[in-house]
Amino acid sequence: MTRRGTGAAAAGLGQVVVVGSVNLDLVAHVPRLPLAGETVTGGTFARHHGGKGANQAVAAARFGAVVRFVGAIGDDEMAPAARVALAAEGIDTAGLEVLPHTATGVALITVDANGENQIAVAPGANAQLSGEAVRRALEGALRPPGVLLVNLEITDEPLLVAAALAHAAGLAIVVNPAPARPLPGALLELGPLLVLNEAEAETLGRADSIESSARALADRTGAPVVVTLGQEGALLVDGPRVERLAAHRVDAVDTTGAGDTVCGVLAAEVAGGRAIGQAIETAMAAAALSVMVAGAREGMPSRSEVEAFLASRA
Repeated sequence: MTRRGTGAAAAGLGQVVVVGSVNLDLVAHVPRLPLAGETVTGGTFARHHGGKGANQAVAAARFGAVVRFVGAIGDDEMAPAARVALAAEGIDTAGLEVLPHTATGVALITVDANGENQIAVAPGANAQLSGEAVRRALEGALRPPGVLLVNLEITDEPLLVAAALAHAAGLAIVVNPAPARPLPGALLELGPLLVLNEAEAETLGRADSIESSARALADRTGAPVVVTLGQEGALLVDGPRVERLAAHRVDAVDTTGAGDTVCGVLAAEVAGGRAIGQAIETAMAAAALSVMVAGAREGMPSRSEVEAFLASRA
């Protein structure tokens, strides 16, 4: 189902600027996920392009947004292919730096027969992306309408520089706080829309339920919070509004990249002026399509595919 970006002019969507990570995914499909200290044999191996930032950029581009990517790769044998893969999606990669004497990020992924996964990441160049590099790439170049989309596979410095520039330029900010770590107060003060999964909400919200955790986070940002719940759908907390949205039931092959699909498509929808509830519903449909194909990016759908899928479910 691999698709190329369809172009924002046709889709009527705004600009999505992604500041984040680029990885090579090394994936083992096995009958079941191993326990601690256990070896599970009988698997198959595949290599895919990945990284939460790059994946989210691809999801937004395939949905039709004009996408600019800012990040870092190494000068190893994996780096050129990583850039080419993004450019092939119609993504502007002028802000993708090559760091000398540095490895490109790698993710080691294990996927079981039900599509569930375990992931370990060696960040490489992602951990060395600097705030100054982000400033060079974005200062004076951001124009509304648009969205800045960031995740936590980079360090706080470039994250905060990107958010401050986007806020000053009038762009909306969408943060996927994954992998979860304490969010800087300076970021929360900018009122970002948070999109996170159940475990991340529990870690960051520190309340006795998912809804309470989401409310606590929304109180801190003054903005909507979206919690994805896998097969149980998603939870939206937006001021006094609390809404649960059902998931689309499909036969999952690989859930790797499903959350990135949600983030990328939601950012594209928000950039195009869609209401948050409708944006979530569309993003969840895109994620449902994505898990039906192995690989973090391989199943990410185009806008027309998502629209056809929603029409078939109406």
